Amino acid sequence: MPRTPTTLLSLADQERRRALRRMKAVALGALVFMAVAFVIAFALQERVGWLAYVRAAAEGGMVGALADWFAVTALFRRPLGLPIPHTAIIPSRKDEIGRTLGEFVETNFLAGDVVRTKLSSTPIARRAGEWLREPEHAERVAGEGATVATAVLDALSDDDVRDLISDLAREHLLSPEWGTPAGAWLQKIVETDAHHGAVDLAVDSIATWLHANASAFTGLISRRLPSWVPKLAHRFVDDTAYNEAVKFVHAVQADPRHPARLAIDGYLSRLADNLQHDPVTRARLENAKASLFDSPRVGALAAEAWNTAKNGLLAALADPESGLRRRSVQALQEVGQRLTTDTALQHRVDTWVSDAAVFLVERYRHDIASIITDTVERWDPAETTEKIELMVGRDLQYIRLNGTVVGALAGLVIFTIAHALIPGV
Repeated sequence: MPRTPTTLLSLADQERRRALRRMKAVALGALVFMAVAFVIAFALQERVGWLAYVRAAAEGGMVGALADWFAVTALFRRPLGLPIPHTAIIPSRKDEIGRTLGEFVETNFLAGDVVRTKLSSTPIARRAGEWLREPEHAERVAGEGATVATAVLDALSDDDVRDLISDLAREHLLSPEWGTPAGAWLQKIVETDAHHGAVDLAVDSIATWLHANASAFTGLISRRLPSWVPKLAHRFVDDTAYNEAVKFVHAVQADPRHPARLAIDGYLSRLADNLQHDPVTRARLENAKASLFDSPRVGALAAEAWNTAKNGLLAALADPESGLRRRSVQALQEVGQRLTTDTALQHRVDTWVSDAAVFLVERYRHDIASIITDTVERWDPAETTEKIELMVGRDLQYIRLNGTVVGALAGLVIFTIAHALIPGV
């Protein structure tokens, strides 16, 4: 189905077209009126002398109307379809008009000083703060942000994210050597006795387990005794082992200088020194680290952690009543309140916005202006002509009407002067 111009036009353009047609009818009506007046006056001027003045006025009005009709029509198309030079200016010079318009906008509007002057007179931060501190506006911004974040998360490939996490882990965890930093860190812990709390916790946990699991010692040692040893001896051996273990743990708990504690201190001191200075110990740590990171189970745990985090985040973003969304709204309102009341922050934000806008304009002004040029170049000449005519055509019809009136007055004045100065006219 071919598209008619009406179906292509918006409601505003359709109204402009109706107004243009009305003005064309008025201008044409003025020309017809002058033509009718000219014919009547020309036919009767010999019998009615004053009709000569009417004829002169009508003649001038027709000339003015036709001249302005030609000028206005020549802007958009060829008058009467004739190939007259310098007509149909807009369709024939469409691309040049687009380039000129782009250059005009770039020179006069996309200038750094123009943008800075306009922005410096506008309280951007305060207005943004007043808008943002309203609950419904903060809700809207948070909702839009959640939509964008959800789209980004949905667009992310899980495999790519896992590869990225793996690459980052290898770069920042696997590649650097752990031995020397770990040794230095452990040495500081031992020197400040910071590990004693962990030792106390371990001893207390062992004591608690021993009290709750006495039966675990049944047969622990006795099952290794010869079969000819009496059962009573078996039980005695197991009970003795349990009691000695309990005594040992209680002694460690009670004595901060217990040999077991000192042995742990000595072991940790040696380990810290070996991690810093013993190549063999450092190599063993590096091998253990590599084995850990290359373990399929660790990779599976990382993937599971990412999926869990992603699904949890998506659920929180989708729920307007989630803690994440509620805190986001509250944070946005707090930002809006600060922007409204904190003059120093307002100045910093306004300055930052102005500097950023000026930077973008000065750096990309030609690219921005080229949007106009490129858009006009893509337009069809007939479409361009119609768009421009709908925008300014109605005012141009006033030129035709004014030309008719001015021409009539000029014709009348010229005839009157000539009749007064030249006898016999």
